[in-house]
Amino acid sequence: MTSILHASNRSLLILALALAGCGEAADTSVTPGPESNSPTVSTGTPSETAAVAPATPTPTTDSSKEPEKADAPPKVEVAITEGDAKLEPIKFDGFLKRVANKDAKFTLVDVWASWCLPCKENFPHLVEMNTKFAAKGLAVASLSFDDPTEPKQVKDAIEFLAAKKAVFANYLLDEEEGVGYEKLNIGAIPAVFIYGPDGQEVKRYTMDDPNNQFTYEQVEKDVMTLLDGKPLPKDEKSKPAAK
Repeated sequence: MTSILHASNRSLLILALALAGCGEAADTSVTPGPESNSPTVSTGTPSETAAVAPATPTPTTDSSKEPEKADAPPKVEVAITEGDAKLEPIKFDGFLKRVANKDAKFTLVDVWASWCLPCKENFPHLVEMNTKFAAKGLAVASLSFDDPTEPKQVKDAIEFLAAKKAVFANYLLDEEEGVGYEKLNIGAIPAVFIYGPDGQEVKRYTMDDPNNQFTYEQVEKDVMTLLDGKPLPKDEKSKPAAK
């Protein structure tokens, strides 16, 4: 809904932009117009109207004093568990070391987040593949892009993992927002990766190409091929994660 506020024969048009998909959020802002002494005209809900305040003298401040900084929210620094599920915070470099699993033929990683609906809808496929192929040499893991400084996201993540009986390795990426997308060279989640025992990326499945969306049935088929000792066709579009 767009509300038009009349003040001193000038109008301000507020545009709302929305991003679709489970990718990085964009920071959008509207630069306020000049101040006016005209009263505010409210034509919608409080969140849809802008108040125009009379000009007031700028208070004198002591520039020698540094502004007080708000306390940073607590961050998950140790693994948390619920039921048989465990969620472990990890740096990206640590994650790359973990997927170099010499005890497994291959390691399958599902990148997800509790706020990503497609991720949660497809997560049961990951649990199923763990059940089917663990005994054949496949290690399964999940990497959450939930914010470790947001208690609700962390709570939602561990509760979801417990509900889905995700008893394999579950990691919570402990990096600044956007680092995971950059390091893995992806634009959206869910995304799936297969790594060899040396930690080298063998295959990736992403939603980045709108004309080439992967399915978890395709992932399972490739996993079976690899476990049978057969090579996969080269994927020229695959760009491995940054080291």
